[in-house]
Amino acid sequence: MRVAISGTHGIGKTTLAEALSARLPGHVVVDEPYHLLEEQGYEFGFPPSSEDYRAMVACSVRSLRSPSPSRAVFDRTPLDYLAYLAATGADPSEQVDASRLRLAFATLDLLVIAVITPESERILPAAELPGLRARMNDALLELVYDDPLDAWQDTPVLELSGPLDNRLATTLDVLKPESAGPGPSTT
Repeated sequence: MRVAISGTHGIGKTTLAEALSARLPGHVVVDEPYHLLEEQGYEFGFPPSSEDYRAMVACSVRSLRSPSPSRAVFDRTPLDYLAYLAATGADPSEQVDASRLRLAFATLDLLVIAVITPESERILPAAELPGLRARMNDALLELVYDDPLDAWQDTPVLELSGPLDNRLATTLDVLKPESAGPGPSTT
């Protein structure tokens, strides 16, 4: 099973990815493209530039398209970086080859979207660049449901907008074979 978690920075994606990996036998966490590229010597600006986001989109597409590992929890997807590009004024549909995106998202069994909620803002530590964070969150939600690139419409989506302490259980419930099915779900 291959699961990916998308969401703005400071929303608990890595924590959820690690918890899912620990509960799903044989699964590993695939680190987010920012860290993968950094390990390869890529130097990011702060905040990242459009070029930086495009590099992360490409790295994320490569990660998803890689057949190994077959049991993985991905910390971020290309959708994250397209949302950051949109939040900074770029048109996401001009940033990437839609057919490559389609092939990448086709490898996923579930796309989990972690969103900003009043609870997350109260409980989670304050994140850097709060304006960018909020704009990315809004752009992500618009992209995931509008799918202007026709790239992830066949990927089951779970939007986590409920209590933070229910995220793991909610995701595991959706991953049960009898519960899994296409189309967006909000919990």
